[in-house]
Formats: sequence, structure tokens, C-alpha cells
Amino acid sequence: MTIYRQGDVLIMRAPAGTQQGAEIPRDGGRVVLAYGEATGHAHAIDEAGAALYTLPEAGEDLSRLLRLERPAVLRHQEHAEIHIPAGDWIVRRQREYSPEGERQVAD
Repeated sequence: MTIYRQGDVLIMRAPAGTQQGAEIPRDGGRVVLAYGEATGHAHAIDEAGAALYTLPEAGEDLSRLLRLERPAVLRHQEHAEIHIPAGDWIVRRQREYSPEGERQVAD
């Protein structure tokens, strides 16, 4: 199984037949996988042919479907670039446990 990790974002190959939900609009021309909590930084892909979708079966899980028509580069101001091959990918945000309840981790 191919897995990529950049900070609090985990990307893994989507199983065949994964259904997409609604498309998530680009922000400033970029597909943003996750925003930083305080810095304004973002895990983002600039290339055309990239799209991000909700996952209908995800429920409360904040997983998304990243569809790449061609290879793309995931960029973040505080991490090394990651080159991701074309295909469908599941994107997950890391969560942190606290006694008050789970919360998303953010760079």
C-alpha cells in the first residue's frame, strides 16, 4: 500500500470503486487538503487536473477523495514537497485525543 504523509495529512491509495461526493471548490486556484490552525499555511496542490471531493460514506470522518488526472506536487510552507502519482487518493487529517474530546491536529 502506498502512503504519503505531510505533517498532519495522510494520503493513501483509494480502493477501487470509491464513490465521490460533492466537489470541494478550489481556494485561490489551489486544491487545499488542509489549512493550518494558526499560521494560515495550507497543504495544497496547484496543478490543473487535481480535484478534491467529499466522501459520501465518511459521515463524521473528515476524509476526502483526491482525484489526480496526472502526477501532482503537494506543497506546504513548513514541509518538503511530496510528488503524488495520478489516481484516486484518500486524504485524512490526524486527530488528537484530549479528555475534552477529539480535535483535528493542524500545522
